[in-house]
Amino acid sequence: MNIPKIPLGTWIESLERWLEANLGAVFDLIKTVIGESVGLLETVLTSVPSFAIIVVIAALSWLVGRWKLALFAFAGLWLIDNLGYWDHSMQTLALVITAALLSIVFGVPLGILCARSSVVRGVVMPVLDFMQTMPAFVYLLPAVSFFSLGVVPGVIASVIFAIPPTIRLTSLGIRQVPEDLVEAADAFGSTSTQKLFKLQLPLALPTIMAGINQTIMLSLSMVVIASMIGAQGVGADVYRAVTQAKIGVGFEAGIAIVIMAILLDRLTQNIVRNNKKSG
Repeated sequence: MNIPKIPLGTWIESLERWLEANLGAVFDLIKTVIGESVGLLETVLTSVPSFAIIVVIAALSWLVGRWKLALFAFAGLWLIDNLGYWDHSMQTLALVITAALLSIVFGVPLGILCARSSVVRGVVMPVLDFMQTMPAFVYLLPAVSFFSLGVVPGVIASVIFAIPPTIRLTSLGIRQVPEDLVEAADAFGSTSTQKLFKLQLPLALPTIMAGINQTIMLSLSMVVIASMIGAQGVGADVYRAVTQAKIGVGFEAGIAIVIMAILLDRLTQNIVRNNKKSG
C-alpha cells in the first residue's frame, strides 16, 4: 500500500510566498534597522585606530579578569592587526555584537515569560529544540529569501541559531531562585515587578550571563556560514581560503576567529565570576 507523500515542502514554500507578499514592508524595515546597526558598529570599530581599541580592550580585560587575560588580549589583538585582518575582524565583531544584542533583547524577556508560565514554557521549549537541532544551513534559505544577500540574513540566521541558550538559562535561573526568598518577598508585599527586578533577576544573573556567553559563542561560530550568503569579515576570508585551497590564508583567518572567540568567552566568564563574588 503506497501512502501519498505529505507535501510538507510545498506547504513551506507556499507559506514563504505568502509572507513575502503580505509582510514585505516589515521585512524591509527589519533589513534597514539591522543593516544600519551593523554598518554603524563597523564604522565605529574600523574608524578608530586599531592600537586604541587594543589598549581599551586590554584595560577592560585587566579590570574584569587578571593580568594574564589583559596580556592575551593585547597580544592576540596585536597579532590580528599584524596579520592584516583587523578591518575584517571588526566587521565580524560588528555582526556578532548585533546578533548577540538582538538575542539578548528578545531572549531574556521570553525566558522570563517561560519561567512565569508553564504554558508558555511548554510551547517555547520544543521550538527551541527545533531551532538547535535543525542544521544551520537551512536557516540561510528563508533568510536569503526575505532579506536577500548580505550581512542582514547572516545576522538573522545567527540570532535563530544562537538565541536558545539565553532563553533556556534565563528561564532556568529565575526558576532556581529559592522558594523561601520568593515567599518572603510576597510576605513583605512586593509586587510581581518588584520581585522580578529586585530579587529574581539579580539572583539569576550568573545563570543568565552563562546563557549570554553561549549565545555569543554560537553567534561567532556562524560567521563562516554567514559568509556564504554575502556577509563580510574574517568568515569570508576562511570561506575563500577553503574554496581556493589556500591553507596558509585559511589558518591565519582561523586564528583571528579563535582569538576573538577565546577573548569574548573569557571576558564574559570573568564578568559572571565577578558578579558571583560581589553577590
